[in-house]
Formats: sequence, C-alpha cells, structure tokens
Amino acid sequence: MLAILTVLLACPSAVDTAETGDSSDSGEAIEWGLGELSGDCGVLDEEVWGSAEPALYRNAADLAGWDEALLSEGGAEILAEGNLGGSSLESEILAFEVLHACEGASLTKTEGEIAYQDDGGKKTDLLVEIDALQVGVSVTRAFHWPPEDPYTEAEAASLLEDKLGDVLLSAANVDTSDAWVRSMLHVIAYDSQHGNEVESAWATLDPEVRAATLVVLTTTDGDDAVIY
Repeated sequence: MLAILTVLLACPSAVDTAETGDSSDSGEAIEWGLGELSGDCGVLDEEVWGSAEPALYRNAADLAGWDEALLSEGGAEILAEGNLGGSSLESEILAFEVLHACEGASLTKTEGEIAYQDDGGKKTDLLVEIDALQVGVSVTRAFHWPPEDPYTEAEAASLLEDKLGDVLLSAANVDTSDAWVRSMLHVIAYDSQHGNEVESAWATLDPEVRAATLVVLTTTDGDDAVIY
C-alpha cells in the first residue's frame, strides 16, 4: 500500500473570463491518499451556491500511484459499480476523489443509479452532495494521441462546447427524484499545457454554452497512466 502523502491545498477565487494560467498555492496542508494535490480547493461556498454565474476552478494532482485500497468510500463504490461503458472509470473516480478531498463531497449515486425521464437521453456521471446540496457531475478528459504533441485551444474549445452542451441536456433529462441544484463539469487534463488550453478556451466560450455550469479543471502528473 502506498503511504499517504501530504497534499498542499489552496483556496483562491475562481478564474474569471479574463484570467488564464496556473493557480497559486497556499501553505495549508491536508493528507490525501493518491499523491499530492494543489491549487483551487475548498472554494465552493455559500457565495458560489447562491450565484447562477459560471466559474472555473483549477487544481493539480501529482499522483504517487493508483492504489485502490486508498480510495475513499465513495471512490470504492464507483469502482465497484462501474460505469455505463467506455474507458473513463478511473477518471470518474479521480474526479470524485478530488471533490471529496477538496470540497467534502459525498457520493449520492453512481452513473447507473441516477433516474432519468428518457433512459436513452443524455446522462451525467455522478450525483454527489456538497454542502448539503445535490450536484450533478459530468467528467471528461482533455487528452489526445500522441499525448506529447501540444494540445490546442481549438481542441479544448470543441471538447468544452460538446461536454457543456451535454451537461445542460442531462440536467433537463434527469428525473425529479434525482434532480440536482447545480451542474458541474470536471475536466481531467493530461498535463499543465493541456490545462492551460482548456482554461483559455473556457474564457472565450459563448455565455449560453457556459450557462451556470461550474467547471473544475484538474491537471495530472506523476504516475497517472491509468487515467488515460
């Protein structure tokens, strides 16, 4: 089993439409099982929930490895339940683990448990509770092949437009019994270069595309091959 490593967490404000670049770190530290986590953390508060404005928060996960024994209870449940197809299970687990560590998120339902009006319509990946509020979380990866080639802002914009559109459709499709009060898109980016392009692209998107969706952007480094 991997040793639990120290995580450096910061709590800066959300990036607005004019800002790009990496988030700064603070000296506050907590423990996180998968490695080292830095950047925007502990930022979802009453002011955020009380606003209908979109926002982007950025953090970075330097993974020390992928030890399933170190997952939180929610992460272990996502692993056990699986998803509805594709190769995105580990990225969905990572997204939850970041939200759990940073924002105290607890898992309400996995992808296959959420009820929808149209079972063939758009769906979200996770239903979580943060600050006693239900949040629908869709997860995507900013990544291309070969990964060492520069990721472009055009690629990032296309990804965001597609996934943010799906977020709105899934929120409209969810059954009232599982309806969430805020939508979130969690983008897992291959490295800081990929993350920079995602952040830049988000700042240029049409307001109707961004809507009221919260975006959490997590760049990964270290032993992160399992995510991609």
